[in-house]
Amino acid sequence: MGFVPSWGYLALCRVLLGAFEAGFFPAMVYIISTWYRRHEVQKRLAVFYLVGIFLGAFSAVFAAALSLLHGTYGIAGWAWIFIIEGAITIGFGFVAWAFLPGFPDQNNFLTEEETSIVLQRVEKDRGDAVPDVLTFEKVVRHLSDWKIWAIGLMYMCATVPAYAISLFVTIILSSMGWSSLQSMLLSAPPYVFTAFTAMLFSWISDKYCRRAAVIAIQACITLTGLCLMGFTPRPGWRYAGVFLASAGSSGCVIGILAYSSNNVVTHTKRAVTTAVTVSLGGIGGIFASLVFRQVDYPRYMPGIYATIGCQFLLLFLLETTTVFFSYKNKSILEGTATEPLEGQEGFMYTL
Repeated sequence: MGFVPSWGYLALCRVLLGAFEAGFFPAMVYIISTWYRRHEVQKRLAVFYLVGIFLGAFSAVFAAALSLLHGTYGIAGWAWIFIIEGAITIGFGFVAWAFLPGFPDQNNFLTEEETSIVLQRVEKDRGDAVPDVLTFEKVVRHLSDWKIWAIGLMYMCATVPAYAISLFVTIILSSMGWSSLQSMLLSAPPYVFTAFTAMLFSWISDKYCRRAAVIAIQACITLTGLCLMGFTPRPGWRYAGVFLASAGSSGCVIGILAYSSNNVVTHTKRAVTTAVTVSLGGIGGIFASLVFRQVDYPRYMPGIYATIGCQFLLLFLLETTTVFFSYKNKSILEGTATEPLEGQEGFMYTL
């Protein structure tokens, strides 16, 4: 993308980048969820996700510094951003090839005794330490489970404000009266705040074994931030809204990933669930890019309204799944259930 001669080639490269990158995030979430017990996973997902968020906090600042190379070797400043950041990414790709672990039963960095301990912990927690065989029939059966789609839609709703802020934060800040350079510099602090709060809520969620309540709190934080961004005239308060909307939405993204992985059994269903959830998150990114339109500058009210609506839909779906999970758990405790939950004896849904 740094050496293309026209926008057409740039668009083609961007399509290829998206196609090859698409599997990375769901694959990493899937692998992480297979290594830990259910109430250990959110902190680990948070660390993985927030490393990207924290580095992203300074991406605009880094991009601003790289743009100062404009004209060096006859290359434009924007092209230097793609070239240098792309080279760094490729370098980490080689590192990942050498060191990235696979599934617990296939790892090559633990001893047999250590691997056995990992597998025993997972097996005792949910009974799916060893991968099952993926078949077309299983994929169809998993895709017919309404809970996967409900949680996937929740994830989509959470990603809309997260993507909107990620894609348009500098534009949103410039609409508050700051210059382009000031907007790029001011885009970093909200992400630092996001990293801290999301890690805190993840720790609370794991410690107290509660997913839905923590997600609901963070969705309300997102709503508060969006209202400040959309309905207050003062730039300072609107900037505070960016902090809250970013923190709440990113926290919801992590919480919903944990909520999703906690309530499925078997590797195949975990794989299908993760793929559906993250794919719908990508649709949330498309949605965000369409509702925050340049013609609505500087307030972007249609985008604000749409994003607020998504948070209410998230809360409705969260209540629906939580009530269902609670009812099913109660039927197991009272002995009225006709079959084990998720086909696994002793399994209970995480609320």
